[in-house]
Amino acid sequence: MVKLTITSAELFGDQREIIILHAGEEYRLRVTSNNKLIMTK
Repeated sequence: MVKLTITSAELFGDQREIIILHAGEEYRLRVTSNNKLIMTK
């Protein structure tokens, strides 16, 4: 199985937060002020 790798820069572009839809649910993925990633539902 080949795994897809996407950089955070590709995901976020110039944004600090994106919304991911998964199984009909919204999840927010954001970059913190310490440059860490946090995902919340």
